[in-house]
Amino acid sequence: MEILFQFSIIALTLFMILAFYDGVYLHLWKYQLFNQEASLFEHKVHTIRSILFPTTAWLLFVCSDKFCFIFGMILMLLDLLILSIDAYVEADSRSFMGGLPRWEYIIHLFANSLHFTSFILIILTRIKINDSTFNYTSDFINTEIFNFTQNLVQNLLPGAFAIGILHLLLSTKFGIKNWISLKAFVSSH
Repeated sequence: MEILFQFSIIALTLFMILAFYDGVYLHLWKYQLFNQEASLFEHKVHTIRSILFPTTAWLLFVCSDKFCFIFGMILMLLDLLILSIDAYVEADSRSFMGGLPRWEYIIHLFANSLHFTSFILIILTRIKINDSTFNYTSDFINTEIFNFTQNLVQNLLPGAFAIGILHLLLSTKFGIKNWISLKAFVSSH
């Protein structure tokens, strides 16, 4: 079981690095998808996913009861559905820049693979297979690796929640105005 925790942490951390580069630098800073008419729906989809991710991660990695586990799996499946919508609209959404660059498409493939891999691996730590049935188990709770994983994720999630809030703010005129002012200020220095 320990190896599942270790690989889930690695996948989660790598995902968060790629997601920060793609979601904050490329989508919000460089391309300003929230400010492109063709990309407004994509930004809304990203906003939903940016809120779903830390919530799902908290439910699956930090919370240890069965309700959190089931609700986390439901949110993960919802996120997978929303990812499908995101992938479907992306080509039209990026028409203002001649389409989605191949290298960014590759980043999306790796980021989403790591995202769902981390969730699936942590889910596997909570399942016990007995006589061809799946049962929730809490055997992991008193392990050192769970405590380490829980602590690490608790320290990573505030940044993820902040990115979700930033996406929400950039869905408002107030947020867009201030973001553009911030970008102009940073770019001039």
